[in-house]
This record gives sequence, structure tokens and C-alpha cells, in this order.
Amino acid sequence: MTIFNTGMTRRTFLQVTGAGVVTATALGGSALRANAAAYEKFTWISPRGTLEVLDDYPYWAAKKMGYFGDLPTDMQPGPSDGTATVKFVDVGQADMGFPSPGIFSFALQNGMKLKSVFHMGARDTFSIAFRKGEGMADLKGLEGKTMLLGSAAWQAITDPMLAAQGVDVTKIKYVEAGWPTWGTALAGGQGDAALSWEGLRAEWIATGLKFDYWLGVQKSKLPANTFVVRAADLEDPDKKAFLEQYLRGWAMGLEFGHQNPRAAVEAVFEQFPAFAKNTGPELGTTSLLEQDNVFRGDMDKRGGWGWHDMSSWQQFFDLTLKLGQIKEPVKAEDVCTNDLIKGANDFDHAKVKADADAYKLTDAFAAIDVENVRAHMFDDAV
Repeated sequence: MTIFNTGMTRRTFLQVTGAGVVTATALGGSALRANAAAYEKFTWISPRGTLEVLDDYPYWAAKKMGYFGDLPTDMQPGPSDGTATVKFVDVGQADMGFPSPGIFSFALQNGMKLKSVFHMGARDTFSIAFRKGEGMADLKGLEGKTMLLGSAAWQAITDPMLAAQGVDVTKIKYVEAGWPTWGTALAGGQGDAALSWEGLRAEWIATGLKFDYWLGVQKSKLPANTFVVRAADLEDPDKKAFLEQYLRGWAMGLEFGHQNPRAAVEAVFEQFPAFAKNTGPELGTTSLLEQDNVFRGDMDKRGGWGWHDMSSWQQFFDLTLKLGQIKEPVKAEDVCTNDLIKGANDFDHAKVKADADAYKLTDAFAAIDVENVRAHMFDDAV
């Protein structure tokens, strides 16, 4: 385990990203892509170091249902270092990343010309896990205590979230407990709390990790993870059209998962049999429902799947400026765009619903009572 101080500098950021860089060959390409008129293969890179999670269910559901058509799509786990998802996009080793707002702000601070085009996390997905009986509703109680993270880069996530709750983040001691062991470290008595997120809560239960949680989805107004691309790609008409079509596939996958969450879990389980065996239908459904709640947000107030609430993003950038995570003010409208959202949501919603309704579930999934699962999603909240 590595103990580190609060206040991640540019030098620290570059050291962290440098440690996790892999070659383009490992991501499925032989060299950095030139700015061609179209993508030979469009690569999306995870911020987690793995694809064996339920977080990306819209992609697997959309792929199974044919919603991407003949687009050349690719998914890659990338290194477990949380900053790789922006760095790889910046240098052309991937085409779209899925950073948290904190990692996105660090990318901007470090001169990466990236833009958010599809805001997945309409509600704050992040949470703080505590050992059973040790949970706290007022996070100021964390001052002077130790927070466990899977990657040092995740401090960019926790500092704004804690500061927004009135916590003096200089009084938090962060410990990098490693991926994927930071939750196990908390359960084993190391540290006082750990970063978690929606979807992961259910997956942790599947591995025997049972915690109490302060839930950002209930108590935070900050945005969560988003899809980013190189800003220059939006200036290329062919690439912009491709991106709109690609995001339409994700939006259709999100809609399909909302209409039939169990079917979307099955799509993920078909891709990753070992993950399916370890998680099971009920906890898989729980994980997806937690994330559907985050991804959908208050849809009546949104312009569709992926729509950015600029006021929420501006609040975040203002907060990170105050914390010193960024050195210059950022205007949300300059780095986030809703230009692709109308096109991404321009699909036959009735057909997707019909597809979801017609999907024949396996017996194991048909036995899951979705509404009962939904009713108990927040039983561990403090």
C-alpha cells in the first residue's frame, strides 16, 4: 500500500499516468492514428482496468441487439490507473474515454484538448464505504481519518466530493490500497473508509464485502463519469457524424437496459462467464439498477440520454478551482457539449421497447423480482 498526501500536482499526475501507459499494440493498433476522415476501428477505453463489470451494460446490450449496425467498435480495459482513460485518448491510442469529472479536469489542466460529448453519470455515482456499524452521515467525521483508494489518481474524485460536503480535505490521509484490493483492505481493518460507486456496491456484496455507505447518488449534486473525445475530432464532419451514430448505439443500449434490466445483465454475462458465475442474476440485476438510476437521472429535466447539465458541471469546475486541482477557470460550455445529444437520441424508442419486451429471459433471470430488488437498493445507506 502507498500512502500519499493531499494535493496532487502536475508532476504527480504525469508520474501516475506514465506508470500506467501501455503501447498502442496492446490496445489493438500498431501505431498512433492519424486524423483520417473516418475511424478504422473506434476504440473506447475503460477507466477501471477491466471490462468484467456491469458498468458498460449499454454497450453489450446494444451490440447484442445490433444497435451499432456495422460500425467498427472496440472496447479495451486499459491500465488500472484511473488517468489512462484520458491520456490514451489524448495521444490517439484510444478514441473515447470514460473519466470521472476529476480526471477530466486534470486532463484539461494538463493541456489535453478533450471534450465531453455524452454525460453518462447524470447523478453522482460515487459513494463512501464504511465497515458495518461505522458509517457516518456527516462526512466531516472523516477529518483526521484514512481513506482507501484503488489508485492515487482517485483523489481527484474524492476531494471535490468531500469538499462539497464541508470537509477539510487537507485533513484526510489517503492510502493507495491497489486495484482491485482496496475494498478487501477496508474489510480487513485497514483505513477508515473507501471510495466506491453505484454498481460496484452490488459486485462487492457478491464477493462477500458488506459495508455501510454514504451515497452520492442521494446526497451529492456533482456530476459523474462522462464520455470524452479529442476536441479536434468534432471539427471533422465525418468523425462527428460517426460519433453521433456511435453514441446513438449507446443511447439505445441505455434505453433497452431501462426497459428490461435483466436482459441487459444477460448480455454482459454472455460476454464474461466467470464474472457471471461470481456475481449471479440477482446481484447482477441490482448492480445494473443502481447504474440505471445514475445514468438516467431525472430524465424529465434532461435533453435525453447523455445530456449535460451545464450548471452542475460549472459547480464542479468552480469547486476544483477553489481546491487548486485546476489553476485556471474552466467554462463548462467550452469543454462539454450537447451538440450530439439530439442525434444520439434520435432513434425509434418504441422499437427498442418492443425489443426489450420481446426478449426471452433465461429461467434464472425470469425468477428475479425487479421491483423487489429496486425496493432494497439503498438498504445499506447511512
